Order: sequence, then structure tokens, then C-alpha cells
Amino acid sequence: MREHARRQQQESSWNPILRQQSSRAVAKLDSYWRSLSGSSRGFSHKSRHVQKAVYNVRLTVLCGIITILVLRGTIGTGMFSRDTEPPPTTIEERPRETVHEVIEEDPPIDETIPFALGLNITDWDETRAEWLRNHPEMTKNKFGKERVFLISGSASKPCKNPVGDHLLVKGLKNKIDYTRLHDIELYYSMAVIDYQMQSFWVKHPMIRKIMLTHPEAEWIWWMDSDAFFTDMTFEVPLDKYKDHNMVLHGFEEKLFVKKSWLGINAGSFLLRNCQWSLDLLDEWTSYGHPRVTKQVGVMLSNELTDRPVFDADDQSVLAYLFVTQKSRWVPKVFLENSYYLHGYWVILVDNYERNMEKFRPGYGDDRWPFVTHFVGCKPCGSEASYGMQRCLQQMERAFNFGDNQILEHYGYNHRALNGTKELGKVRKDSADPLGLGLSTATNLG
Repeated sequence: MREHARRQQQESSWNPILRQQSSRAVAKLDSYWRSLSGSSRGFSHKSRHVQKAVYNVRLTVLCGIITILVLRGTIGTGMFSRDTEPPPTTIEERPRETVHEVIEEDPPIDETIPFALGLNITDWDETRAEWLRNHPEMTKNKFGKERVFLISGSASKPCKNPVGDHLLVKGLKNKIDYTRLHDIELYYSMAVIDYQMQSFWVKHPMIRKIMLTHPEAEWIWWMDSDAFFTDMTFEVPLDKYKDHNMVLHGFEEKLFVKKSWLGINAGSFLLRNCQWSLDLLDEWTSYGHPRVTKQVGVMLSNELTDRPVFDADDQSVLAYLFVTQKSRWVPKVFLENSYYLHGYWVILVDNYERNMEKFRPGYGDDRWPFVTHFVGCKPCGSEASYGMQRCLQQMERAFNFGDNQILEHYGYNHRALNGTKELGKVRKDSADPLGLGLSTATNLG
């Protein structure tokens, strides 16, 4: 802006001088050529050709001077100056405005105050039982089954990768579709309930809060935002877990014999709404406080196999608690592997077409996976453990695979799992869509 103003000031001071100098030059040339024209009157016919040529040169020079003056006034001095560059002509060449993100800093953590996930509760079973006796109509959903509350969430800030936001919306739609079909309550959070809980641990305060504010829910089900329902028909067999308080995907030998932190997966699990679960959350979350995550991370890598050294994560801590405090927790834990409560996407996505060709929804296992979880993809980041392009493409396929089961209710499906632009019809439209056998056609004469 300052450079532009300086140039304008120079132009305003130079223009009168240039015009004056140009006028004098034109006047001199005109006087000189007139003298030549006057002295040539007595010449012969041959000299008239010389006179005409001089006149043409005079006219050409005058036109050139006028052209320069017009260009000088239109373009400005910058075009004729060696120490300046021409102004940018395209949007790409113009300087871009910098957008400064407003960063909200978390309040400092008071090291003198002992950490607690919440106020200590010791009589939740009795309190909840009393509430249910007073609200008997709230104990079952519309299908007469135990109430389930599904929780998921993502960061409040936009993704670094714009496609990531698009896939998060699809993941939310996927969860809305499944919970609508099975009368499950859904809560999707984009807020940090407790600023002291970061990264892997943001879900723990949320789970506890939902558990206490929705006593009608028998089960609280957590699912990561990068996990998709890919079998819309399958239902979690809750009756199977009547003697257990926690259900998660896992393998006993891998966890208890090999002590692997990958013996379980905490991306999708169910917790019964009871005192046992509150106690587990308190113990579990105490290892995830920012004051201890680095030290705990080193300890976990020493105690569990195949774990790299990094800050304490919820899955590793849970595996550690099950291994080291087995008698306290494990009797109430069900490690499920008969269907994919958590399905590792790498071993599932390439079989979708085969699944559609040979089987139908409702199995939840290898024939038609219940959940496809994109562990290691990080759709909101700029990098992924398996390559960002591969992750985004396969997440699109997983969404379409599950979405087909919704669209088929309306007579459509995705023509190909790799694309979303075109839909195909799977049945013809009917003049009797309700199948009542009534004629709905109107005789227009």
C-alpha cells in the first residue's frame, strides 16, 4: 500500500513536467517542418516528393509521441522504471491474506489438586434401581429390548485434510442410520468435557457423564468416529452378556499369554450402566492424566509386548489392568471375537464384493462384517500409517457398502463401491407401493 501511494505521488508530480516537455518538442518539430515546407515552394516537381515524404515522417513522429503520452498516463511510471516490477495480473500472483486461527489455551493444571474423573459415587446401583422403579416405562426400547446409548465424537476444529471432514460426516450418517433402525440413542460430541483429558482420553469423562444422566440406558456403547457399521441388519446379542459388564473385541491367548497390547481393541466397546463400570472408569482414567502419561507410557511398553514407546493410551492401559488385576476386572469382561464388534479394515475391505455376491447381511462375521474400523488411517491428519490415498478410498468403499443396505429400502444402491455419483435401481417403481392391491391409477379420460 505504501509503495502504491509513493508511485501515485511521483506520477502526479511528473505528469505536468512530461506534458510540458512533450509540448515543447512537438512545437519545435512543427516549426522546423513548416520552415522546410515553406522553403520548398519554389522547388521543382521532383522536390515535391521530398516534401510529401517529410510530411509523412512528421505525422508518424507526432502519432508516436501521442501514443507514448497516452500509455504513460494509463499504465503509470512503474512500467518504465527499472527498479520496480509490473503489478500482478493473476489471482495466484497476488499476495494471499493470512488467516490467523484463534487458539484457546487450556487453563493450567493445578498440580496440588489430586486428579479425579468426577465426584466419588459408591451407591450407583441402588440409586439407579430406585429411579427405574419410579420410571418403569423407560426400561425398554420400542422393540422391547434393553436400552443402548451409542456415543461417538470428533474434534471441534476443522480437519487439516478437507476430505477428512467429508468422511466424518459420512461416518456420522452411517451411525445415524444404524441407530435409527435399531432404536438406539445416539450422542455425537464435538466438545471437550474435561480439558485435562486429551487425545485418547477425551471419551472417558463423556462416557461417565452419559451414564449418570441417562439411567434408563442399560448399556453405554462407545465407537470411534473412524469406525463404520457395515452390517446394518446385525444386532449385538445383549442376552449373551447378562453376566458381564463390559464387552470388547479381543482374544484371551493374545492378551493373557502373550500380554500383547493388541490383544483387545478399545475402538468399539460396551459398558453396562452400573457401579462396576464407574469404578473401572475411575481406575482406568487415572493412568491418562497429562501429569503421568509419559511415565505410564514407558511402563506400559515395558510390561506389554510389541508396544512402541509413546504416551499412555486407553487401550494399553486397559490391557495392563486386565493382565495385572485379573481377579478384580476380568470375571465381568467378555472378549468377543465371534463377530466383528471391531473389524480391522485391512483384512475386510477387499472382500466386500465377494460378500455381496455370496452372502447377505445379518451375520456380522467374515461373511458380512458388522463393524469396519479404520485403525491407523487418521482421516483428519495429513499422514496415515497405510497411505492417505488408500485410507480415504477404502473408507469411501466401507461407507457405500453399508449405505447400500439403507438405499435398498428405497429401491436403489451404489452402482460401484468406489464411486458415489451414480445410483442404480434395484427394483421397478410400483403403482401400489404399499402392496394393498388397490388401484391408485387415475383415469384422465
